[in-house]
Amino acid sequence: MFSVSSRSPRLLVASLAVGVLSVVAPPAAGAAAQTGALALSSPCTAAAAPPAPVDTSEKPAPGQTVPPPLPVPAQPVGGPLLGSCDTILPPGAPPLPAGDTAASWVVQDLDTGDVIAAKNPHARERPASLIKTLLALVVVTELKPDKIVVPTEEDAKQECTCVGISAGVPYTVDQLLHGLLMHSGNDVAHAFATALGGVDVAVGKMNGLAARIGATDTRAATPSGLDGPGMSTSAYDLSLIFHYAMKQQEFAQAVGTKAYTIPASGGKPAIPVYNDNKLLGAYPGFLGGKTGFTDDARHTYVGAAERDGHRLAVVMMRAEQRPTLVVAQAGKLLDYSFALEDKHATPVGRIAYEALVATAPPGAPPLNVAPAAAAKSAPAAKPDPFGTTGWILTLVVAVIIAAGFTLRHRLRKQRSA
Repeated sequence: MFSVSSRSPRLLVASLAVGVLSVVAPPAAGAAAQTGALALSSPCTAAAAPPAPVDTSEKPAPGQTVPPPLPVPAQPVGGPLLGSCDTILPPGAPPLPAGDTAASWVVQDLDTGDVIAAKNPHARERPASLIKTLLALVVVTELKPDKIVVPTEEDAKQECTCVGISAGVPYTVDQLLHGLLMHSGNDVAHAFATALGGVDVAVGKMNGLAARIGATDTRAATPSGLDGPGMSTSAYDLSLIFHYAMKQQEFAQAVGTKAYTIPASGGKPAIPVYNDNKLLGAYPGFLGGKTGFTDDARHTYVGAAERDGHRLAVVMMRAEQRPTLVVAQAGKLLDYSFALEDKHATPVGRIAYEALVATAPPGAPPLNVAPAAAAKSAPAAKPDPFGTTGWILTLVVAVIIAAGFTLRHRLRKQRSA
C-alpha cells in the first residue's frame, strides 16, 4: 500500500490539474451543459423544407418538377447547439423580451462571427426579398459599379415592389444596386439577372455562390425572392450571407443609405429611392439591412447596428407584424444581445465564415473578403476562450506535474535509503 506521503504528490497534481483545466475549459462545453441539452439530445428533425405554400406561387412550370429538399448536414453548421428547434441562449441569460413572433432568428457578432443567441437557426424557410442580398453579392463580384445596364421591357414590367426603372434607359450598376437593396426593386433584380446572362444563369450563380460560402440551407429559385419551386434558406444561412455581404464596400454603403436619387437619364425623370428599413435613422448606431415579404415567406428581416465597439446583426424569418412590428421586434433582439455582449456571455455557436476562402470552382470570380470601407478598419477581436491565459495555465500544470514526479522520485529514494 502507498503511504499518505507517497500519494500526496499525485493527489496534489490531480487536484490542481482538474482545477486548472476547469478554468480553461472551452466555453462551448459550458454552454452545452447549461443551455444546450435540448440541442444535443433532441436535434431538430423537422427543418428540411419550408412549410407548405399557401398559394400557387411555387407551382412548377409545365414539364418541370419541384426539386427535393436540400440535404441536411450530419452535424449542424456553426456548432452542435445550433441544431436545436428551440431558443438557444448563453448560460445565465435573462428571459427574452416579449413580442417575438419569428419562427426562427439568429443574432451574430459581425466582427467575430460569434452567434450570440438563436432560435431554430437552421429551420428551412423562404427568404422573400432577403435573397436579394445573395443576388447583390453576385453583382458586386461580377459587375463593376460603373458598368452600364440597359433594362429590357421584361425587366421593367416585373411584379412589384418596383423602383420604376424604364426599358431602354441606361443605368449604372451602382445606381441599380441602391434600388435593389434600399427599395427591394423586383424590376432591378430582373435587370441584374438579365445582365448576368438571364434568370436561369443568374439563379445558378446565386446558388453557386451560396455553396461556396457554406450556405447549406439555401437554394434560390428566383433572383428577386418571389416564391418559386424549391426555394429555401435559414436564419443561419442569411446571417452568413449578410456577414459576408457587409464586407463588400458597395453593399454596406447601399444598405446604409437612407435616401438616394437615380439621376434623370434617357429622357426619363430622376427616380427618388428611400430605404424601406425603418430602423435606419431611428435605432442608435444602425448600419443597414433588408426587409422582405411574400404570402408564403411572411415577413423576413435582417439589420445590423454598432454599439460600444460591437457590431451585431439580427436575421428574422417567418415573422408577423402583430402584436409588435417586425422592426420593433428586431430592435428588442438587438438590445437584448448587446446586453449579453456587455456581460461577455458565452457564444452559442459561430458563423462559419472561414468557408468564405474555400477553393472556388474553375473560372469562378474571386471572392472579396476584405473588410468593407464602411466597417471598422481593424475591429477588435473577442478574447480567445483559450488564449494567452490558457497557455500560461497549461504551462503551470506542466510545471506542477514535473514537480510532482520529482517529489515522488525523492520520496522513493528516501524509502530505499
